[in-house]
Amino acid sequence: MPHILSRLRNVAFADIKQMLTEHAPIHAQYDLKMEHVWQNSDDADEVLFLFHTDDLAKAKAFIQKTHADARAEDPEANLPQMTFLED
Repeated sequence: MPHILSRLRNVAFADIKQMLTEHAPIHAQYDLKMEHVWQNSDDADEVLFLFHTDDLAKAKAFIQKTHADARAEDPEANLPQMTFLED
């Protein structure tokens, strides 16, 4: 099953966890299912989260569009680094 590992820096763990919970219905429309959220024990300002998906192409297209839209609105937007993983 494909996964998407996300790494976001300079954020508060509680804020990201809340945002991911609020965005879960939108993510589900694009076949993104939250698997886990971690805070880096060596860097409290770094959060990693893992989605799984059955349709990597659909999920990847959604993420790329969402990030492009965010960058168009704010070129300095703090967006997660995404790593797309396949079996």
